[in-house]
Amino acid sequence: MAPARQTQAATTNVRKSAAAVPALVNDLEQRTFRFFWDSANPVNGLVPDHYPGESFSSIAAVGFGLTAYGVGVERGYITREQAAERTLATLRFFDRAPQGGSEDDDSGYRGFFYHFLDMHSGKRFARWTEVSTVDTTLLLGGVLFAQSYYDRDTPQEHEIRTLADRIYRRVDWTWAQVRAPLISMGWTPGGKFIPHDWEGYNEGMLVYVLALGSPTHPVGADAWTAWTRTYARSWGEFQGQRLLNFGPLFGHQYSHVWIDFRGIRDAWNRDHDLDYFENSRRAVIAQRNYAIANPGGWTGYGKNVWGLTASNGPGGFIVDGHDRREAFQGYTARGAGLGYIVDDGTIAPTAAAGSIAFAPELVISALEEMKHRYGADIYNEHGFVDAFNPSFHAHALLRTGKLLPLGWVDSEQLGIDQGPIVLMIENWRSDFVWKVMKKNPYIRKGLERAGFTGGWLDQAAARP
Repeated sequence: MAPARQTQAATTNVRKSAAAVPALVNDLEQRTFRFFWDSANPVNGLVPDHYPGESFSSIAAVGFGLTAYGVGVERGYITREQAAERTLATLRFFDRAPQGGSEDDDSGYRGFFYHFLDMHSGKRFARWTEVSTVDTTLLLGGVLFAQSYYDRDTPQEHEIRTLADRIYRRVDWTWAQVRAPLISMGWTPGGKFIPHDWEGYNEGMLVYVLALGSPTHPVGADAWTAWTRTYARSWGEFQGQRLLNFGPLFGHQYSHVWIDFRGIRDAWNRDHDLDYFENSRRAVIAQRNYAIANPGGWTGYGKNVWGLTASNGPGGFIVDGHDRREAFQGYTARGAGLGYIVDDGTIAPTAAAGSIAFAPELVISALEEMKHRYGADIYNEHGFVDAFNPSFHAHALLRTGKLLPLGWVDSEQLGIDQGPIVLMIENWRSDFVWKVMKKNPYIRKGLERAGFTGGWLDQAAARP
C-alpha cells in the first residue's frame, strides 16, 4: 500500500508553476484544446462526436468544449472576446433549440436534449438517439461554467449569464424520475423512458448534484440517498485497492472535471472515511496495477502503458492466433474493476491523461512513455488519437483507424475523451475549472442538499 500513500501526498498541492509542468503536458493541453476550437461549428457552437471526418454532434462534447474555451483564455490560446463569442453562439442555439415530442423535428424535450444532434440543423440526429439525462448533464457542466466564468459587466457576458441560467432552469428533473426517487437514463418519443435508472457508482453522480441544485424542478434529497444506497454493489477490493469500483476510468473522471471533491464528504464518505477524489485516485492505481499484471497477456501493457475506458477500437473481429482466439471490439466501454473486465488490448490515452489530477506521477510517466514509444503514429495536431491496440495485426476492413507496424491505430479523436484531457490537466496545474465552479450557487446547493460538508464548502465562496 506504500504507492497509494505516495500518490495521495503527491496530489495534496495541485497548483504547479510553469517550470513544473512537463513540456509534453503543456503541448498536449494546447493541442487538445485545439480539437474543440477547430472542430466546432462556429455558427451554433455544436461540437462533433468525432473528428476529423463527417460526424453528428455530441451534446456532452459541447459541455466539455464550453469549459475548454475558458482554459484557452487563461492559457492565452485565444482571447476572452473570442471565447465569449463562441460561447454566446452556443448558448443562443440551446436556448432557442426546439423542444417537443416529435420524432424528427426537435432538439430535446422538457429541457433535456438528445444525445446526438445534427451538426448543422441542431435537430435530433436519428431515431436511434435518445433524450439523455447524463449527456444533458455534461452539457450543463459547460453551461454553468460559462455562467460563472463570464462575470464581467458587458452586454455580451451579461447575455451569457442570462442564457445559461435559463437553459439550466428549464430542465425538468422531476419528470425524469419515472421510478422515483432515482432518475431515468433517458427517453425517446417512440419508446418513451429507458427502463434503467442512474444507480450503482458511475458518471451519474453529476446528474444528481445538478438535479438537487435546480431552483425550478429539484429532486428530493432522497434521490441522493437512493443513489448511494446502491454503492454496495461496487464497493470492494481490486488490484490491491479498496474502492467504489467502476471499470472504465471515465466514470471516475467526468463529475470531477467540474467539481472539486477533495476534502468534502457526504454521509457515505464519512462512513467509509474517504472522499470521492481519493476513490478516483485508487481507481487509477488499481487500473495501472491491472496493466502491470496483464492477465490477458496483451502486447505493450506495463507500468507506463495503461488506460482502459470507453473508446474506439479496431472493430468487431474474432482473430484466431497461434494459441488462442481473440475478440476485438469497436467502440465500447473498456475497463477493469471488481466484477467488470472488458479488455481487448486497446489503450485509450484519455484514461491516463484525464486522471492526471488524481495520480500525476503515474500519469505523466505514462504519457511520456506512450509518446516516446509510439511517436507520431498516435500523436497528431490534436494530441493523442482516441485509442490504439498493439495486439491487433489482422488485415481487415476497418470502420476507423489504420493498421501500422505497431498494430491498430485510430484515425479520430472523440470529444468526450478529449474533454477530460484538457480540463483535468488544467485542474491539476491551477485548479482553474474547480475554482470557477465553486462560485456557482447551483453546484454548491446541489452538493449541500446531497449532504456534503467540509473542505471548501465550509469556507467562503472562492474566487478564480
